[in-house]
Amino acid sequence: MGRLHDAMKRDMELRNLSVRTQDTYLGCMRNFVRHFGTSPEKMGEKEIRAYLHYLTKDKKASQSRISQAYSALKFFYTMTLKRDWGPWKIPRGRKRKTLPVVLSMEEVRTVLSAVTNLKHKTILTVIYSGGLRISEAVRLKVTDIDSERMTIRVRQGKGKKDRYTLLAKGTLELLRIYWKQHHPKDWLFPGEDVSVPLSVSTVQKALRDTVMRTGIRKRCSVHTLRHSFATHLLEHGTDLYYIQQLLGHASPRTTTVYLHLSRKDLSLITNPLDRIDASHQTAS
Repeated sequence: MGRLHDAMKRDMELRNLSVRTQDTYLGCMRNFVRHFGTSPEKMGEKEIRAYLHYLTKDKKASQSRISQAYSALKFFYTMTLKRDWGPWKIPRGRKRKTLPVVLSMEEVRTVLSAVTNLKHKTILTVIYSGGLRISEAVRLKVTDIDSERMTIRVRQGKGKKDRYTLLAKGTLELLRIYWKQHHPKDWLFPGEDVSVPLSVSTVQKALRDTVMRTGIRKRCSVHTLRHSFATHLLEHGTDLYYIQQLLGHASPRTTTVYLHLSRKDLSLITNPLDRIDASHQTAS
């Protein structure tokens, strides 16, 4: 894209979009241009509709990928080229409503106990006990751990917001063991090059390999630890408002998904089949 690439990048920086979002949007635009083999300045509604249809029907792309492409195209044409998106009325695909996978507290204990590498064990424990996103965990600094207040400071999380979350006593003890062995200086979890943080892919692989060893059949990712943290808090009586603050959700609607995952109220309901069986046994 050349000149247009630089212009779009500048516009995203002015909007203070995260580096990750910038990279995603630019990648989507490169794919769009490569697909048609012509400058995006010469294209418009017809090509955008055709490309989104191609992603949906031909590529069988995930709804997440299609949504990213839609957002990137809309940003480029409205912000960089200053074109009016409204009259085009290009529909955004509907997201499938699926519930996230959650581990039980015993499954979490099993997974964390099975991690053999101390650095990996510590960061995964921090992610679960603080309800962190993986991108937030790898960018923690030594100074973000407050043992006096038993909190973890999350700097510039999603939406460019700072927040505090919980620091468990067991997590603090593990962090002290980890610090004595690794002596991190700036990044709490540095990579092989100590000037940069541990990579997201390294943490993902560490969890994936560990789950396979435990024999747990659930399809879980590092983000599953965050979902599990929130669900376990709810099941033990924590108000949704506080869970929202700890997770850094902008809207309470996002947090209410955990109402569907919690067994707190479901455990109070007696299955009608159990009632039938009980009455049958009484009659006998």
